[in-house]
Amino acid sequence: MDVDCEGCAGCCVDWHALAPGIDDPEHEGERRPLDDATNFVPLERDEVRAFLDDGHADALRPRLWTVSTVPTDGSGGDGPGGTVAIDGYDLAAVDDRPVFYVGLRKPPKPVAAAGRTAPAWLPTCVFLDPETLQCRIHDEDRYPAACEAYPGYNLQLDQETECERVERAGGGDRLLDGEPPRDLPGVGLGPQALGAKLFAHPEPGDLAGRIERLADGEATSADRRTFVTAAAASSPGTLAVSDEWRSRARTAFEEGESWVSGAIEEWTALAGGEPDPTLGERIEEARGAPETPGWE
Repeated sequence: MDVDCEGCAGCCVDWHALAPGIDDPEHEGERRPLDDATNFVPLERDEVRAFLDDGHADALRPRLWTVSTVPTDGSGGDGPGGTVAIDGYDLAAVDDRPVFYVGLRKPPKPVAAAGRTAPAWLPTCVFLDPETLQCRIHDEDRYPAACEAYPGYNLQLDQETECERVERAGGGDRLLDGEPPRDLPGVGLGPQALGAKLFAHPEPGDLAGRIERLADGEATSADRRTFVTAAAASSPGTLAVSDEWRSRARTAFEEGESWVSGAIEEWTALAGGEPDPTLGERIEEARGAPETPGWE
């Protein structure tokens, strides 16, 4: 596998608004994300815990799915195909507990992504430097496994990559070698994903109002916290959620402090103004964000 990432970041930015003819497979089929973001990166449980330990709670957000086909008897079901109704949405569920991923937030940033030369305000991974289009944690232990493997899983499963979509939209040659890596870890699909990458919220009755805000893109910190802490306290291969671990995760979430929080707030406040990618130095690096090396 060999890719040319310079000037792209197509897998880190919601750039599809610039190319409306490009397919968006994440939002097709019977199960569709409750949110409208693209290129969602699912984190593993231990990665969620690590981000909390680093004070990066504000970088995390959940993803749930609506199901267009529900059981005719109105039951929620108790298997992977089950649903539970909250705030008027039929959500994918296991044992009447809505299932979800935890991934990284995408505040608006001024980026010239996917081969474009003119910057635009686009939802961009919280850890992406808008000027160099490089990840600020790429060489750190916190770099997500899903990001490190991309687009290996797509190639392994014979699915189109974001690299190819960028190429089709006029972004040049990105996927230079389409042979999947031989050392890819497991994809993490199936029952073994439960509690390890796919989580089930233990208190669906506590989610009234929260689901509607998530769907509207207006989730509060408390909304995100209830999902993030449940993920951090989950037990791989089961529906079990440890009360002790969840209490520790809640403390880490509430007390965590890093450059991420203020940067997201300022990016959001500035969105719609003059798109200047060099603002990343003032908004992120001045708050303590790691610098990126630039392209040789």
